[in-house]
Amino acid sequence: MIQPAERLNLVSEYYFSRKLKEVAQLNAEGKDIISLAIGSPDMPPSDKTIEKLCEVARQPDAHGYQPTMGTPELRNAMARFYKRWYDVDLDAKTEILPLIGSKEGILHVTLAFVNPGDVVLVPNPGYPTYTSLSKILGAKMVNYNLREDNGWQPDFDQLEDIMRQTPNVKLLWTNYPNMPTGGKACMETYERLVQFAKDHNIVVVNDNPYSFILNEEHLSILQVPGAKDCCIEFNSMSKSHNMPGWRVGLCATNSEFISWILKVQSNIESGTFRGIQLAAAEAYDNDEAWHREFNINTYARRRQWAEKIMDVLGCTYDKNQVGMFLWGKIPASIQNVEDLTERVLHEARVFITPGFIFGSNGERYIRISLCAKEEKIKEALRRIEEIIH
Repeated sequence: MIQPAERLNLVSEYYFSRKLKEVAQLNAEGKDIISLAIGSPDMPPSDKTIEKLCEVARQPDAHGYQPTMGTPELRNAMARFYKRWYDVDLDAKTEILPLIGSKEGILHVTLAFVNPGDVVLVPNPGYPTYTSLSKILGAKMVNYNLREDNGWQPDFDQLEDIMRQTPNVKLLWTNYPNMPTGGKACMETYERLVQFAKDHNIVVVNDNPYSFILNEEHLSILQVPGAKDCCIEFNSMSKSHNMPGWRVGLCATNSEFISWILKVQSNIESGTFRGIQLAAAEAYDNDEAWHREFNINTYARRRQWAEKIMDVLGCTYDKNQVGMFLWGKIPASIQNVEDLTERVLHEARVFITPGFIFGSNGERYIRISLCAKEEKIKEALRRIEEIIH
């Protein structure tokens, strides 16, 4: 009998991949499920972005293979974006690497820096892919805690204890503004992470796709002096530019790290379609008014209704959290978070996310996505009110 690779025993099918099959079946049965689970922006990119894609797609010479490093136009736009919004200087030729989304970047960076058996530090709660890809690639994964009473910031005393007890740590994954908790990026945290990386000769990777969503202050770990020597930052157009299906992101760090990551990437990918690259370059130059309307005003209106859902469910939440989700703690009277989320799914026909999928520190939490029209969120509220009261 043919058997799959043993690494498949280390991971399960991605929660949303599995759960969306169930939701699709419920919809096929006429249940009309409202999904407030996944962070896939439902709004379009800017008009000029779409126009540029169509323009380039009509060019007969635009359909060949593209350089893995990306077109100069895209890299230059990425450098302008970092200078304009973060006041970070990047060499477009050597310190930026376009990615087919941050998820692929997690794969490439892990392959470039981590040998089988090396240790990777992963936040709990945190993005599940940090954990799953580390396991698939043979790394040892050690969690560090994020807690509500610490503003979902790293506990550096715990991190120091981990380093004293754990040899061969290579990477630390961090993600601010934080997903799933909405914890804000803090310059003090970034400064301490940079110093931590230098003290222990490891690489810190900051995943930074949410800095524009409901957030007036745009921070980057690369703003810290010397950060490029020991840190890598991912950024993505999925959330900030309403382009999740386009699969455009970036990796920014020093030129040597970029060369190592490119060595991996060039053996896996063949470059993104030229039309997408040039359209993405246009999107990076969106004006401030576009970002305010789509990244702040729209999500702020939706957030008000998501807060009402949390209130009806008896959940507590931090009104100062940012990002495109609302993270809330379930009432003490509910024994298990899935008791709540499954009831909401099957009785109210609303799909929300249980926090345990992000780690054990999320077991008492739920996450509501703001990636749905206001009318849908209002209807979800109405349905939930019907089953709660």
